[in-house]
Amino acid sequence: MDDTLDSPDALDSFQLLPGAADSPVILHVPHSSRYVPASLRDGIVLDDAGLERELDHITDAHTAELAAAVAEAADVTPWRFVNRLSRLVIDPERFPDEREEMLAVGMGAVYTRTTHRAPLRPADVDPRPLIDRYFHPYAQAMTAAVADRLAATGRAVVVDVHSYPTARLPYELHGDGPRPPVCVGTDSFHTPPELVALAEKAFAGLGGVGIDSPFSGAYVPLRFYEREPRVAALMVEIRRDTYMTEPGGPAGPGLARLAGALTALVDAVSMFDAVST
Repeated sequence: MDDTLDSPDALDSFQLLPGAADSPVILHVPHSSRYVPASLRDGIVLDDAGLERELDHITDAHTAELAAAVAEAADVTPWRFVNRLSRLVIDPERFPDEREEMLAVGMGAVYTRTTHRAPLRPADVDPRPLIDRYFHPYAQAMTAAVADRLAATGRAVVVDVHSYPTARLPYELHGDGPRPPVCVGTDSFHTPPELVALAEKAFAGLGGVGIDSPFSGAYVPLRFYEREPRVAALMVEIRRDTYMTEPGGPAGPGLARLAGALTALVDAVSMFDAVST
């Protein structure tokens, strides 16, 4: 990882990879990186071995590679927005304030607890410096990327690319339900039924598709959230045993099958306007 990520502005802590000019799709990859800048390591109370174990559990391993394979194969190349920092630095998909329900387990925008609810940072840490340095620039850039797709194509479709563990981890607030090979997360405002149907069709051959279990919701920049119906969103959560060795091991042949299915979804979304206008 480029050591410029330790720079004060950290505007290169994320990367927007251009797609086709006429593609409405942004593949959002927020949790694929294991990188914690050296300048921030002292703020984490885990020893080095403990940090590596936590990164194994919390990282959506190989999802950036998955998105890259889709971009290579798709008929209309999607755009990609990739977080280059670990979510242990900041989690760009959390609310940065008291609206975030994951604060209950120490996992707001800045985590203070691990996946197993052990201390990660001091409980009284001030999250504002990390939010100002990393969260807000990320959100602003993602907002701009969505606005650009709206201007260029009249719509934007954010497809979140995530993975999740086969067995429930202690931090999960809603982990009692089914854990299908592919979980599709939806939003009542931004996920039209047509988009869900396209996802179910694309992933049908992977052993089962579930809706909003064990994770629900879909990421939309706050400027557009519940305001702009031309912004559609879908979260794709892939159960890790389908494509990799858990908790943090190498990818297997399942990754290629997933890439094919996600490519089919991207192609279908690009060809079919799933957003009601």
